[in-house]
Amino acid sequence: MIIILGLGPGDPRYWTREAVEVLEGLQEIYVRTRRHPAVAALPPHLTVHDFDAVYAEEETLEAVYERIARAVLELGRRPEGVCYAVPGSPFVGEATVARIRALAAGAGIPVRIVHGLSFIEPALELLGLDALDGLQIADAFEVAERYHPPLNPDRPALIAQLDSRAVAADLKLTLMNQYPPEHPVTLIDAAGLPEARQATFPLYQLDHRSDFTPLTALYVPPLARPGAFETFQDTIAHLRSPEGCPWDREQNHQSLRSNLLEEAYEVLEALDADDPHRLKEELGDLLLQIVFHSQIAVESGEFSMAEVIAHVNEKIRRRHPHVFGDLRVAGVRQVLENWEQIKQQEKAERGQAASALDGVPKGLPALAQAAAYGERAARLKFDWLDAEGVLEKLQEELREIAAAADPAHRAAEFGDLLFTLAQLARHWGIDPEAALREANARFARRFRQMEALVAAQGRRLQELSPEEMEALWAQVKQEPSPGAPDGPADPSL
Repeated sequence: MIIILGLGPGDPRYWTREAVEVLEGLQEIYVRTRRHPAVAALPPHLTVHDFDAVYAEEETLEAVYERIARAVLELGRRPEGVCYAVPGSPFVGEATVARIRALAAGAGIPVRIVHGLSFIEPALELLGLDALDGLQIADAFEVAERYHPPLNPDRPALIAQLDSRAVAADLKLTLMNQYPPEHPVTLIDAAGLPEARQATFPLYQLDHRSDFTPLTALYVPPLARPGAFETFQDTIAHLRSPEGCPWDREQNHQSLRSNLLEEAYEVLEALDADDPHRLKEELGDLLLQIVFHSQIAVESGEFSMAEVIAHVNEKIRRRHPHVFGDLRVAGVRQVLENWEQIKQQEKAERGQAASALDGVPKGLPALAQAAAYGERAARLKFDWLDAEGVLEKLQEELREIAAAADPAHRAAEFGDLLFTLAQLARHWGIDPEAALREANARFARRFRQMEALVAAQGRRLQELSPEEMEALWAQVKQEPSPGAPDGPADPSL
């Protein structure tokens, strides 16, 4: 028989009547840790054992919990059984409890739970909160080990077991991947004890403190402006509902095609302009299209946003075995080669014809498509050794264009020349599509400057002589217009 008993948040006045009755009838008790105020208040006739030494002997918390669980299981096999006591409630932040119950079920050993008050209720009193208002509960160690917090930022969160400055430093970095550095947070310590205290300060100051204990928790309030992905999904679902917008309700996958393409190009324009503020806005508009399509799919019974995210998340993890597995790579080239091999294997498993060029959209602009084809081929080592080889091929293509005898042949050779230029850009680390967009923007800006200069003289551009035109072009190249709306100034064209 295994009895798992909750010792409450620390003050023995929070012990349940059942817990008091069980403790009075015992001769010995095993506690997960003595680092809890309630242990000192246990009845004096009890022999108290603890597992504190296990924490120093094992390298990971998982190993600690597994060892404690197996030790409790063996103690439970005794005729007298065992009473295992944990801080707070057995079902709040107690990983050993779940493991003990699983092991006991497999061994046929009965388990009795003696519930205890958790730290949550006293913490809620200090904060003046109702847990049913969307409160999220998390473990500091678990959140600190992540790169992005598993929290909805539009809901309050209570993060428990923040017991050291080292954990606080890692926790801060994880939270700052979602919350701004100045976001106010509240540190709570010894909730449920007379000496309970709390302090509110900006998130970035979290690891500036050193007063952490095993009873320390962190309260993270919602963002000032709603910013959760779920909140945005609800907004779009509302638009599509009978109570929503007539225009939004009429849309379907096909009617939104042009919107998706337009928003993608506006993101590219923001990137070309190196404008973070505009990029933020344009990425939001692109996200709108993605969520809109997913909501239409939900209503049609096709798929959900969760399935979209699950699919791409699984794919990314599967194609990065050097990050999420045991594979070792020597550099970027090997990463790309492995990526291509994994893709070919995935296609073979689905019974699809395996081509390295599959997946390059047919609707891509031609220059971007040429670069993508070259990159895919290069992953399979079908490529020039270096840029010098591409330059030689470029000269060959120029000679072939000059020697072409008819327009159709010349057009074909010109296409080969453009394809080769795209590969040269790839070898030099240049995005040819972006480079051409920027060149177009420079030309348009300078040409408009020429028109404006000539108009100020009361003339028209077509009235200039070739020599005047050349001199004016040289002038606008040397005097670019800063802050022009169609691209950053660049004197290189």
